[in-house]
Amino acid sequence: MAKDMTLLWASGSPPCWRIMIVLEEKNLKGYNQKLLSFEKGEHKAKETLEINPRGQVPAFKHGNNAVNESIAACLYLENQFKSNGTNLIPQNAQEQALMYQRTIEILNLQQKIIDVVTYTRRVPEEERHDSAVKRNKDALAAELKIWEGYMQKGGPYMAGKSFSLADAVCFPTIALVFRLGLAQEKYPKLVGYHNLMKERPSVKASWPPHWLENPKPMDMLKDL
Repeated sequence: MAKDMTLLWASGSPPCWRIMIVLEEKNLKGYNQKLLSFEKGEHKAKETLEINPRGQVPAFKHGNNAVNESIAACLYLENQFKSNGTNLIPQNAQEQALMYQRTIEILNLQQKIIDVVTYTRRVPEEERHDSAVKRNKDALAAELKIWEGYMQKGGPYMAGKSFSLADAVCFPTIALVFRLGLAQEKYPKLVGYHNLMKERPSVKASWPPHWLENPKPMDMLKDL
């Protein structure tokens, strides 16, 4: 069933990880996959460009259908394989609405992380402006407070009492902020969610390999 699927991915990339979690949840085993190296420029290689002309990961293909936007790929897999594995779209209208809201809304948090990481990595320390660093981190902290507040309501998952597509999409981004060294004592509800999710079989099976090799968090967000 999954033998006509191909996923080119990068370790620790939330968009790639989302698709991998959904593939696990839908019991779609044995798909073709390749871990790419950014350092070697493999994301710009011909095999990647044939699936994703932007030369980005994920590059995902099912048969002749290329679906490279991660959330679109997750929705595609759920709709194509509804009877497989976990039902990722709640039937209850309230939970379904919340699931869709959180699934798309996580892109706000993702962008705030990108702003912090990109500035830190691309601008030499001696050239960084304190005002720019503070502005990016303040924006990220404000967004994180919103998500901490969300986790105080409803069930233990993103859209209520059951695991849903929102969890498959949102968790990799939440995991990334803790990987970057987010101060856990400030976000107890997000810590609880992270601890719950990291024990889920689909998450364990797709955990970033380089995080397993070096589990120590970074310190980029230690002051948030």
